[in-house]
Amino acid sequence: MPNLTITVDAETLRRARVRAVQRGESVNAMLAEALRRYADNTGPGDVFAAIEAVADAHGLGVESGERTWSRDDLHRV
Repeated sequence: MPNLTITVDAETLRRARVRAVQRGESVNAMLAEALRRYADNTGPGDVFAAIEAVADAHGLGVESGERTWSRDDLHRV
């Protein structure tokens, strides 16, 4: 299987690793799922749909009807 290298700041990676441990998953698995969803979609708005689907699958996003993430958070996914 091919490898993909991304660049992310150390603090974001640290927080992602903590969250992954809490959820019993890996950062790699979450990113692979996000990339699969992104690759499977073809419409112009599908990038956001893919991000939303991954966030929903991992228990992130909207709670009690209020947005719990910021635009900058989306760029960190």
